[in-house]
Amino acid sequence: MTLIKSISGIRGTIGGIIDNNLTPLDIVKFVTGYATFIKRQNPDLRLTIVVGRDARVSGPMVNNLVCGTLMGMGMDVIDLGLSTTPTVEVAVTSYKAHGGIILTASHNPGEWNALKLLNANGEFLDAEAGKKVLEISDSKEVEYCPVNELGSYKIDDTFIDKHIQMVVDLPLVDIEAIKKANFKVAIDAVNSTGGIAIPRLLSALGVQQIIELYCEPNGLFPHNPEPLPEHLHELSKTVIENNAHVGFVVDPDVDRLAIVSENGKMFGEEYTLVAVADYVLDQTPGNSVSNMSSTRALRDVTESKGFAYSTSAVGEVNVVKMMKDTQAIIGGEGNGGVIYPELHYGRDALVGIALFLTHLAKTGLTCSQLRATYPEYTISKNKITLSPEMKTDEILAKVQEKYKDQPNSTIDGVKIEFGKEWVHLRMSNTEPIIRIYSESESASKAEELAERIIADIKGFS
Repeated sequence: MTLIKSISGIRGTIGGIIDNNLTPLDIVKFVTGYATFIKRQNPDLRLTIVVGRDARVSGPMVNNLVCGTLMGMGMDVIDLGLSTTPTVEVAVTSYKAHGGIILTASHNPGEWNALKLLNANGEFLDAEAGKKVLEISDSKEVEYCPVNELGSYKIDDTFIDKHIQMVVDLPLVDIEAIKKANFKVAIDAVNSTGGIAIPRLLSALGVQQIIELYCEPNGLFPHNPEPLPEHLHELSKTVIENNAHVGFVVDPDVDRLAIVSENGKMFGEEYTLVAVADYVLDQTPGNSVSNMSSTRALRDVTESKGFAYSTSAVGEVNVVKMMKDTQAIIGGEGNGGVIYPELHYGRDALVGIALFLTHLAKTGLTCSQLRATYPEYTISKNKITLSPEMKTDEILAKVQEKYKDQPNSTIDGVKIEFGKEWVHLRMSNTEPIIRIYSESESASKAEELAERIIADIKGFS
């Protein structure tokens, strides 16, 4: 059983022992810390917080605790009920709320849940704010409201439809082109809130043939909910058997999007963002951003169009900051996370689907043909376990020194470029390991690069 506290939120397994799991008391403690932080940022104001959840079995229990605690802190609560992470994000700004809490453990299995914490912009708290929330949560300097100052409670179960309308209204979403293409689309929503949002979105986009897998939002995940190839065999089979043009799968909170081509093969989670960016940059001049562990293909596509690509530290909040700093018009992460600031600064699978289908319709290509137009890269993911005497910082410094003549970055561990190949070393926050990501034009070459760096590390010890 596990409880993980980080700047991006608090996640853990439900039940068990206080401080070791996400128990009811832990939930109340961290929500109190968040509410206190928001109150200190907005003294003397009546505050509103938006809450939404994915379909996990523990969701109603967690939701009751969260909403009740916020009310006990004197905050007015707008409860979206079953929702998606990007829906809550756009609801915060639409309501001009002072923050938001999303109850979801994203791609983690069903025994997990989490509190994802948002600021008044509907964006994840940055490192400084997240650290402060954790400090307040561990202190006793909190105060609940007397009965005459308790917050109010309001349900708004209409916001998924409002979010869909915002997506459909985007200038680069071409409903007529999608209708004309007459797509047949298969979807896998892992029995979470994507089962509500994605069929409605596709219908709003003019898709008339929708094949649904696991779209009942009961929280009973039929397979590992992380949208990785090894978990998508059934969707792949469904696409082939039904002659579908494309298959879409989302994680439980609908901020990650993976695509299956018409031949049943994976389009590649890393290439979700690449394809969407290709379309966006063709229509709108601008820059792009992804994190340091994402494929180089986005850089190649961006620079081929004459625009600038930038890389950020891993983590959505870091990508968003870099996007703002560089005025990027498209960005995200290689895990299928598309961030399109024309709507909002957050990973959004609904936006990703709408822009991808528009792109596919306008090109007239099949998914596999479209995929073949992009540079071919493969990422290898490895790790090395450290012995107690091995100092992570010293190891990373030695790796950087050895390859100091190569282009490198230390904004997030160490990333070293070798022509169009790269390797990225990051230390884990929870385990005594170094994660090693490497990319090359083939899986074997990416593995060889990782093995070379692992051999260097072993040689340093």
